[in-house]
Amino acid sequence: MSLAKRLLPIGVVAVLVAAAIPLVVHAAPKKGPAAMVAAAEPDAVEAGLKVLKAGGSAVDAAVAVQAVLGLEEPQSSGLGGGSFMTYYDAKTRKVTAYNGREKAPAGATPELFYGPDGKPMPKGQAIVGGRSAGVPGAIAMLFLAQSQHGKLAWKDLFDDAESLAANGFIVPRRMAEAAASRAPQANQPDAVAYFTKPDGTKIQAGELFKNAAYATTLHNIASQGPKAILEGPIAEQIVAKLHEGPYPSAMTLKDLASYQPKATPAVCRPYRAYTVCVPPAPSGGPAVLEGLGILQRTNINTHPNDTEGWYLFSQASRLMYADRDRYYGDPDFVSVPMEGLLAPDYLDARAKLIASDKAGPPPGPGNPKGAGPRAPDQTKEPGGTTHFVIVDKDGNAVSMTTTVESIFGDGKMVGGFFLNNQLTDFSFTPKDIDGAPAANSPAGGKRPRSSMAPAIVLDKQGRFVAGAGSPGGPSIIAFNLKVLVGLLDWKLPIQDAINLPNLIAFETIYASEPARFPTGVVAGLAAKGVTVRGGGFGEGSGEQGIEATANGLRGGADPRREGVARGY
Repeated sequence: MSLAKRLLPIGVVAVLVAAAIPLVVHAAPKKGPAAMVAAAEPDAVEAGLKVLKAGGSAVDAAVAVQAVLGLEEPQSSGLGGGSFMTYYDAKTRKVTAYNGREKAPAGATPELFYGPDGKPMPKGQAIVGGRSAGVPGAIAMLFLAQSQHGKLAWKDLFDDAESLAANGFIVPRRMAEAAASRAPQANQPDAVAYFTKPDGTKIQAGELFKNAAYATTLHNIASQGPKAILEGPIAEQIVAKLHEGPYPSAMTLKDLASYQPKATPAVCRPYRAYTVCVPPAPSGGPAVLEGLGILQRTNINTHPNDTEGWYLFSQASRLMYADRDRYYGDPDFVSVPMEGLLAPDYLDARAKLIASDKAGPPPGPGNPKGAGPRAPDQTKEPGGTTHFVIVDKDGNAVSMTTTVESIFGDGKMVGGFFLNNQLTDFSFTPKDIDGAPAANSPAGGKRPRSSMAPAIVLDKQGRFVAGAGSPGGPSIIAFNLKVLVGLLDWKLPIQDAINLPNLIAFETIYASEPARFPTGVVAGLAAKGVTVRGGGFGEGSGEQGIEATANGLRGGADPRREGVARGY
């Protein structure tokens, strides 16, 4: 008799023998990843994972990820751009918001984008002019966050990006398509020179490509921190470059050297059984919270991916955008009535404006407590942005959206990287005919309003549930709202929430992806006055997300781009 049988009671042995049932030992389910990176380029994900495996924190990995994205996705972000980050500390269960948004030079005026005729300039003309660039803040922001939450030495976080730049990387499809596009920035002299091969043709996806100047700049950033680009030779090159051309910048070396990122508590609000945390204004985060606050007062949670669910989503979005576009700007310069916009009684009133049967005319902005007179906003945000999420083995998490604004920023390069055109996120018209100021009008030292809204979700005990976000210009707010609804209301895995159709509802516009809706939803929405049309968002989504499950982390990456989510 075997040892196993000798240890069993005699009656049990008899039953087993009689029934000829073999003993089966069931292995425990394989545990999912404890650390993960979700980003828009596989090389960036691998760089982040390498840092995590070396004992680095989520913020350490974020530095490595951003350095690679700036090389392989320069149409979306880079050393010359800005960003917002939410950071979750697993020990304290607190969420901090980091603001690396670009700033206007001190010499900027409300008429920053007026032409010689005294009228607002055409957007395309403004983008490629030197005055479109703000002081870059992404690297300074990462340096601040890493000094507070990093585990590895700053100088050791750039190895992968520096190696790829010096030795070559495989050109991604989106980078090659952007380089060959008709976008005005892609046809600026610096961009043309960068992307044109010796035989006169543009780079192609799949080819090996090098950027020695970028490698040198990264080497300097590794040893000097953000001073490598905000002071010294690179700063001098930035100022000189932005002073070229017919629409020069007022940027000075002092503007660059004096840039300071911000760290503040995140803005957090309850949603169903969760808490959602985002950066404060001028980010788009509070607008996402308003959208959720309105939807919490509906039964969208009982209508997963059906006509009624998408109808409620569209109408809440219209209300959210109407308020956001009237009241949000840089709180260092204008009074932003965020508390009033997120107050329960105000959200009650806004939710009651959603007609039960059919969509009505475009809603106007409400009148929240603390709101003053504001001109209708004339901002026309382009898109050129990316997002990534990182969770380390200790449970700390980063959700970060980063940008150069339009495709390749303003098309001007120094040190192997593109400069941003972030100031075109300001309202070109600073006042209405009665003199009421726009919340997002330009001013010296002011940060332009942003749609970036990196989110972190917690449970009632303050434990990490998910991190998510997206690029997409003004559509970011709706992209993020969709993922959160899919995840928290419709209980979908993060990848399925990302895969849901996008729907951007603003005034009379319902820009969407009709082919992605379940059968009957498009017709059902049309019957309720919501006629969805393909395209129309400007930049498409690039949603990335990571969620915590009982069996480990689970990631998602937008199939509309080239991103991946990987862990260990």
